[in-house]
Amino acid sequence: MAAAKGGCIWGQLNFMFEQAFKNIDDVLRKESGCTTELDYTEQTSWLLFLRYLDGLEEDKSTEAKLNGKKYSYILEKQYRWEAWAAPKGKDGALDHNKALTGDDLRDFVNNKLFPYLNGFKQRATGSDTIEYKIGEIFSEIKNKIQSGYNLREIIDHVDELRFRSQSEKHELSHLYEAKIKNMGNAGRNGGEYYTPRPLIRAMVQVVQPKIGEKIYDGACGSAGFLCESFDYLVSKGKLTTKDLNTLQSRTFYGKEKKSLAYVIAIMNMILHGIEAPNILHTNTLTENLADIQEKDRYDVVLANPPFGGHERPEVQQNFPIRTSETASLFLQHFIKIVKAGGRSGIVIKNTFLSNTDNASVSLRKLLLESCNLHTVLDCPGGTFQGAGVKTVVLFFEKGSKTRKVWFYQLDPGRNLGKTNPLNDDDLTEFVKLQKSFADSPQSWSIDAKTINPITFDLSVKNPDGGEEVLHLSPKKIMDEIAALDAESAKVLGNIKALL
Repeated sequence: MAAAKGGCIWGQLNFMFEQAFKNIDDVLRKESGCTTELDYTEQTSWLLFLRYLDGLEEDKSTEAKLNGKKYSYILEKQYRWEAWAAPKGKDGALDHNKALTGDDLRDFVNNKLFPYLNGFKQRATGSDTIEYKIGEIFSEIKNKIQSGYNLREIIDHVDELRFRSQSEKHELSHLYEAKIKNMGNAGRNGGEYYTPRPLIRAMVQVVQPKIGEKIYDGACGSAGFLCESFDYLVSKGKLTTKDLNTLQSRTFYGKEKKSLAYVIAIMNMILHGIEAPNILHTNTLTENLADIQEKDRYDVVLANPPFGGHERPEVQQNFPIRTSETASLFLQHFIKIVKAGGRSGIVIKNTFLSNTDNASVSLRKLLLESCNLHTVLDCPGGTFQGAGVKTVVLFFEKGSKTRKVWFYQLDPGRNLGKTNPLNDDDLTEFVKLQKSFADSPQSWSIDAKTINPITFDLSVKNPDGGEEVLHLSPKKIMDEIAALDAESAKVLGNIKALL
């Protein structure tokens, strides 16, 4: 009976929060300043953050009172949610006489609230404080809701949300993840921030992070890897107060270059239960690899770095293997920053395994000789919605050279896409077989001694007749395209001759 009651409450929470999110999006669609899913997520994020901060401050104030202490609020009174966004009367209802709306509300937010919150970046005692996160968020985004009446309506919907209990935070985190997913599916650059969660969960299960270890993502996007790692560790149960404190402040570390992704990452981690996420707004690749010391290293690295980008020559100077390809620079960074004995799971374009340029060959040599590349997961096309590229996941341990590589060719038995995405069941066999590196129709192993010592080519054909882990190199693809074009021209010429 209790379980049924709990399920009923959970269902009510889901409906209430889902309806609030829908109502917010409906209002944002009327805004000329908000035209994409990215805009909807960004604008929802800063309002959610302030609503969350209000609840956090109230909880801390109540806790202080119970302990006979006085709580010092982070925000001055006029900038607290209860003062400008949702002033309440004695009956607990919105006081319409005090609540700003229209131009007054818009002007207060743009000219007073945002500048005030932006100033926290300079006033904070350190980058690991909630004050610094406030300053970072409100120095990186702006209010795009131009109508003060629309803003009033959205605030009223956000005010309906509650962040106090774990069940409320859990439900909100699921809905926020759905918004991030929709943003990724919408295309353009939204897909950069979203890695399919079933793939992340499988990667976390293979790497198996432990409490007390430091987990890092230097291209964290929406912080999916960090959030899923947190959920994985919490799900193990039997956590002490010390364990929980460790998870809060000394476990998860991320870096993100883009402003919107940074804000979303902060909000996503907060909703998952991390109060002051250790995420820096910075371009990871501007750090010189030679400056990384032992104290800077991490036990676990999980990441899906951006690929296809090109870095400037001055950035390339930070790396021993010079290349403009963003993903190759990130891979060097990850190899360097993981501790000896540390584990990594990195998503990368599948052409990395066979590219013939000097940088790719040198990087494969570095990976095989300085790390134990024990597993390569080959993902089918459509794994990343909105992105046509095929990818592989490299799993490696730092500190000993590669002796044997186990390949698994993921085949869900259907075409993946927006309406038919990757799910957890698709990866169940991979996770199971990977534990023992077992052979199957979809998996096989190669001895490192058989890898070409000049090219270090890792494109290996499935001995059971499956497709190659890698398709043709870019040069071969271009040669084939040229040959097909020539053949097409010949056919067209013959057709014209017959007409």
